[in-house]
Amino acid sequence: MADFLHVYDTPPEGANADWTIPQNWEKFGENDHQMWDRLFARQSEMLPGRAADAFLRGLDVLKLSKPGIPDYRELNARLNNATGWEVVAVPGLVPDDVFFDHLANRRFPAGNFIRTPEQLDYLQEPDVFHDVFGHVPMLADPIFADYMVAYGKGGLRSLGFGALDHLARLYWYTVEFGLIEQSDGLRIYGAGIVSSYAESIFALDDPSPNRIGFDLLRVMRTEYRIDDFQQNYFVIPGLDELLQVTVETDFAPLYAKLENLPDIAIADILPTDRVMTRGTHNHAQRAGR
Repeated sequence: MADFLHVYDTPPEGANADWTIPQNWEKFGENDHQMWDRLFARQSEMLPGRAADAFLRGLDVLKLSKPGIPDYRELNARLNNATGWEVVAVPGLVPDDVFFDHLANRRFPAGNFIRTPEQLDYLQEPDVFHDVFGHVPMLADPIFADYMVAYGKGGLRSLGFGALDHLARLYWYTVEFGLIEQSDGLRIYGAGIVSSYAESIFALDDPSPNRIGFDLLRVMRTEYRIDDFQQNYFVIPGLDELLQVTVETDFAPLYAKLENLPDIAIADILPTDRVMTRGTHNHAQRAGR
C-alpha cells in the first residue's frame, strides 16, 4: 500500500471517529474544480448509449447550480430527497468495518481530493471524481440504493465469518465493474467503469474480456486485479434481480461452502457459465478510474 497516499491506520488529525471530515468545499482550488469539469464533460458526453438507464437518470443529481466539485450541502439535499442517501467526506480509504457501517446507514464515503493532470487516465486510489461521479448517480436509483444498504449490512456480518475477501469480489464485480443487460443491449453501471474513459469503451467494445451472466457463487469465487482492465465482466439481468439475490441469500452457509471451493482464476470460463462474450484475452493496457 506504499503507493497510496490517502491510506491511514487510524483517523488522521481533524477526522471524526467514523473517519468523516468536513468537506470544506471552499478550500478546493480553481485547478481542482477545472479538473472535475474536464472529467465530467468528457464522461457525460460519451456515456449515453453506454451507461445504464439508471445511471443516466441519476446523473441529473450531479448537475448542480455551480460548476466544479459538487458542494455536498447541495448534492445531499437532492440525493437524500431521492433515496435517503448522503455523501460524506473522508480523508481517503477507510477500514472495512467503517465503510460497511456507512453503507448500512445510507452514507457513501468519498475521498476529499481530486487527481492531478498527470493522473487524468490512471489513478490507483479512488478520488472525489470516482467516488461521486462514479457512485452517486446509481445511489439515486431506489433499487440500487437498497442494494448498497444490504451490502453494507452484509459486510458487517461477514466480518464475523472471515469472509471479507469473498464479499469484496461481489462489490468489485457489481458496484465497481458491473454490466447490466437492457432491452437495447449491454450497458455499464459499475463506478470503476463509468468514471474511466478508457474502460467505458473497453468494457463494451473490446474483444479481450469475458462477459458472463451473473451468478452469486461464481462471482464470489472469482479473483480480480486492480492494475489493469478487467478480463471478466459479470452481467446482471436487472437491478431487481441483483437486490433480490442479495437480500434473499443466507450468506452464512454460502461462506462455509466457499471455504471448500477453489478460487477461479481471472479470465477462466466454466462449463456452467452463461457466456455472452468469450474473450480473446490479448489486451494488456492499464486502465484507471
